[in-house]
Amino acid sequence: MKLPHIVLVTGTDTGVGKTVATAALASALQAEGRSVAVYKPCQSGDAAGDSDCTEITRLAGPLTAEAGVVLQEPLAPVPAAALDGVTLPPLAAHAARVRELASTHDHVLVEGSGGLLVELDPDGGTLADLGSHLGSDATFVVVARPALGTLNHTALTLEALERRDLAIHGVILGTWPDDPGVLEHGNRATLGALRPLLGVLPERAAELPPVTFQAASVHWLSGLDCLNGAWS
Repeated sequence: MKLPHIVLVTGTDTGVGKTVATAALASALQAEGRSVAVYKPCQSGDAAGDSDCTEITRLAGPLTAEAGVVLQEPLAPVPAAALDGVTLPPLAAHAARVRELASTHDHVLVEGSGGLLVELDPDGGTLADLGSHLGSDATFVVVARPALGTLNHTALTLEALERRDLAIHGVILGTWPDDPGVLEHGNRATLGALRPLLGVLPERAAELPPVTFQAASVHWLSGLDCLNGAWS
């Protein structure tokens, strides 16, 4: 399966490892000589200037990384924007910018905020709706936990994408423990049977030196079919 130019990275919940997964995807693609841009439609909780784009650039190395709007409060975009007194851009503006980035890069990785159906604009538009705006040029990667509750959360996210006829490239486990047990291994097998398992990221991957992170990303994402020249 060919990896489309635009990859929307969503999660089954907040804190599942979307930012680290996005950085790992960027690292793996760049290792294959692909040019990569990262776009975050709504960055919230940026009071200290510690944004997801900054973290991705730190881990993956130099690349184009930008946010559509930056909000200070660590909340979902709509309530954060209300507190900041900021008007959120419409989804059409995000889609236009993603297409611009796609015209000058091999791949654009779009990292969502929280889960798939978190509202990104005043009209209730979500990352799923942004995927609909982008059409056949885009696919989704779902980042999930390996822990208890992940089967339901992941199945719900996949079902929401399927009901909207949105392409799903596969699943990444974002916080694999150092000492996984029967639960984690069982969930890994079950999720891999639902959709292609693109990779498994260690739970403290972000603590690695960037050069180590970048080298390891190709191995973590061993299920990504764009590696080793297999682009189609």
